[in-house]
Amino acid sequence: MLIIAGSLRVEPAARDAYLSDCSPVIAQARAAAGCLDFLLAADPLEPGRIHVYERWESPEQLAAFRGSGPSDVQTTAILDADVHRYLISGVEAP
Repeated sequence: MLIIAGSLRVEPAARDAYLSDCSPVIAQARAAAGCLDFLLAADPLEPGRIHVYERWESPEQLAAFRGSGPSDVQTTAILDADVHRYLISGVEAP
């Protein structure tokens, strides 16, 4: 299993529109083989920050989904990104 987590920065005034435009991508990801969870969410304290959280069964399934990638408009709207891939070897209850 792997987790993709971090944050994106966009212009604060454009964040809601950016997230709205991402709704089809979120739905597509959640329907993709191997996707266990996929979320892009507005930060409640920082107006230009978007949280990224994805959980996938395997790197291969993530790669198959990533083939579509974000649109050019979405890519150019990102001012900064701090997103990392975490490989998970085990899962336990909290």
